[in-house]
Amino acid sequence: MRALAIALAATGLFATSAASRTQALHLVPVAKFSAPVYATSAPGDAGKLYVVEQAGRIMVLQNGATRPTPFLDIRPLVKSGGEQGLLSVAFDPAYATNHLFYVDYTDVNGDTRVVRYRSNGSTAIPGSARQLLFVKDFAGNHNGGQLQFGPDKLLYWGNGDGGGAGDPQHNGQSLARPFAKIMRLNVRAAKPFWRLVAYGLRNPWRFSFDRANGDLYIGDVGQGDWEEIDYVRHGSSGLLNFGWNRFEGRHAYDSSTPLLGRGPYRPPIVEYDHGQGCSVTGGYVYRGKAVPAAAGRYFYGDYCSGTVWSLKVAGGKARGVRREPFKVAGLSSFAEDGNGELYLLSLNGDLSRLGG
Repeated sequence: MRALAIALAATGLFATSAASRTQALHLVPVAKFSAPVYATSAPGDAGKLYVVEQAGRIMVLQNGATRPTPFLDIRPLVKSGGEQGLLSVAFDPAYATNHLFYVDYTDVNGDTRVVRYRSNGSTAIPGSARQLLFVKDFAGNHNGGQLQFGPDKLLYWGNGDGGGAGDPQHNGQSLARPFAKIMRLNVRAAKPFWRLVAYGLRNPWRFSFDRANGDLYIGDVGQGDWEEIDYVRHGSSGLLNFGWNRFEGRHAYDSSTPLLGRGPYRPPIVEYDHGQGCSVTGGYVYRGKAVPAAAGRYFYGDYCSGTVWSLKVAGGKARGVRREPFKVAGLSSFAEDGNGELYLLSLNGDLSRLGG
């Protein structure tokens, strides 16, 4: 019996100590904001957390207190509500010296813009704005909006299929327009231009790179039945096809849509049905020090049900998927600070930190 218990524990099917560590995880309330949708730290300044509010402000949290003056306030430029608004911010890897940062927002006409700003080290300089991308949108949803610098120091941007049920514009399996895509930009180039990285994504609302190894995780919002997490190991080369709208999750959605042959089809590493939620919120691999029980686990959740799960990847597959013992109503995003600590944001206003 002892040998059987050891064998089961090794496979992750039975482990009392793992269960007790799971129960130790909890959320620590940190602060409240107005409809927060994203947060991050700037390189070289782990003591501050920059919190993106959907209406068009970025607020600064430092030592548990929110600075009264916004870091950025572009509310007159932003159309906010539903899936629109100021959606994310990414700080240049050399921010400590060049003070450059990048935002994605929906403008007053409902179109998507990616804009570079410079700060004075404390607040943004409004006149420094330089547009890097403009996308004319035909609907108000499936806007993606995530900006992240990858391990290659390139700026990555995600966009959904443009809106409408079932991808009516057939953008998922098309390379003609910048919808249903992840693209990247060399911001240091004299004449930067966007390069395609992946397609076949319905709405990659949140994606992230593991700070320890560079692996890419994508939370792709599904249609009516399935939500998915996609995974790309660092060092993978070539274009990737995540299958929408031929597939929703691992399941056929529109069998009349052929998969494009540009790059291999990549099925999700994990999925869940709409009995457990309705809109996946991708997160981060925990690399902080405050919660050893969470080390190396990728956290993600669902906006509708508030359920939070975590998993580990081994051999390119999801292992040890588990439901965490807490929920976040209106889970809009996860966030990672400069020390690798994990935060969870609610569209209702709450910012919490993972504790254990």
